[in-house]
Amino acid sequence: MKKENASRIVSMIDGKYVDEATEFAINKKHETQDRHASAAKRSHRFGWRAAAACIALAAVIGSAAFACAVEAKNYNTAAGFFEEYGLSTEGLSRAEIKAVYRDITEKRFSYGKTADVIRRAVPGWEIRQAEPTPEALAALWDQSLRPKTAARDGATLRADTQYVYDPQRGFDVFDRSVLECRRDGELLWTATFRDFYVEDCSDTAEGTVVWGQNLTLSSDETAYGWVALVNGKGNVKWQRRLEHGFGHEYVSAVLPNFDGTWAVFSKGDAKYLCFTVLDADGNEVRSRKTEVGISGIWNAARLGDGYIIQLGDMTTGKYARLCRMDRDGRLTESFSYEADDCDYHITAMVEFGGRIYLSAYAVPVQNDEGGRDEIADILDCIFHEKGMAISEAELTPLVRDNYTAVLLLCDPDSGSPETFYSVKGSLGSKLSVNDSNQLEWNVESITSTFFSPATSSFSVGGTCKVFRYVFNVDGTLIGQTDTGETVPYRR
Repeated sequence: MKKENASRIVSMIDGKYVDEATEFAINKKHETQDRHASAAKRSHRFGWRAAAACIALAAVIGSAAFACAVEAKNYNTAAGFFEEYGLSTEGLSRAEIKAVYRDITEKRFSYGKTADVIRRAVPGWEIRQAEPTPEALAALWDQSLRPKTAARDGATLRADTQYVYDPQRGFDVFDRSVLECRRDGELLWTATFRDFYVEDCSDTAEGTVVWGQNLTLSSDETAYGWVALVNGKGNVKWQRRLEHGFGHEYVSAVLPNFDGTWAVFSKGDAKYLCFTVLDADGNEVRSRKTEVGISGIWNAARLGDGYIIQLGDMTTGKYARLCRMDRDGRLTESFSYEADDCDYHITAMVEFGGRIYLSAYAVPVQNDEGGRDEIADILDCIFHEKGMAISEAELTPLVRDNYTAVLLLCDPDSGSPETFYSVKGSLGSKLSVNDSNQLEWNVESITSTFFSPATSSFSVGGTCKVFRYVFNVDGTLIGQTDTGETVPYRR
């Protein structure tokens, strides 16, 4: 499918919707990176004579080495936090990076450098005060940077991981994850998890299913995948630790089955796809392991009495490989979405009205320069034509021209697209079915950008305005709304 053909299908969307999206105008999943660095252990043996001679010096050196290890641990934790949320460390010392990290995670928002860090992460936000209040910074953090998951009836779910200082280890360690459900800013319920930190969750008719992994401080410790179910009042009905003989297992997706059971998709030891069925009480019914190599499990959805999953591999540029799986967890066939002139990046999928719906975005095929394979041509332009200096007014059109959001409506048997919708200057995002049995497609329209060559986690950042398109069971577009939400763009 040619990108220019995809762009022409934009005419299938009512003009007033596209104009609005254009005017204001991302593999679940990737493999999760462990941001909890373990403390290095060293042992030294001395002969009895040497020990007697060196004991005083060893005490001094040992104390200094321990202090350095503690400082390195705290700094690595803080730097990992900056990487995860796309915050720039430019101009900050190690001490300031740690101070900003504590200020945000402890929800004080009172440290002087925090405001600059948050403002740089959300360009275009105008602060009308000489100095933003802690309340204003907290609101901006919640609205634009802190990750959240959409729930039913207009509610949102957000997980917050909390740490406490361990005097024996000398650094902060995991204490608990707290999952919040809010509607219009009002707190509806909270659920607390102490055995594992929450990585993701999904709101279903059976309750909110939550998954994550326990904290490990050493490579010798086993990292287990965890799954839990929370009811509508925030009570944890059950939680289950997955034990499949892996040294490291993480959960990628959890789906409800029609018979009250749950399908869990996990990756074991960076090599195996593990399919597990849990009953209504969280007890394991069966599981199956399939070797798939380093490919990550990025998405999963129900398809008939089986499933469809997305296996992605960033090292080879495979972003749109889908596999069918039967109800017992056996892979039956696979197919990919490819084109000569563009690459498709699938971000979400769902079965609706007898079809497979795939949310994706297309980018032109380009030469990869330094791992930024989506924006290599843009970086080439900045480096060679702009002399490493480019304004937002010049950069934003370049970035918008690089992306096209695509919604593919595919045959469930062959996987072939029957039709599709597209929106220029945008990224296809979340898919969900609402309580009125309508499909909702979120599209992130790129509205502002900035060049950040000194940031290690991204080179181009910005913000996107979120529009929501609504379709009936026939796949016909029936409405569109401006959600009022903004989300960060980082590449």
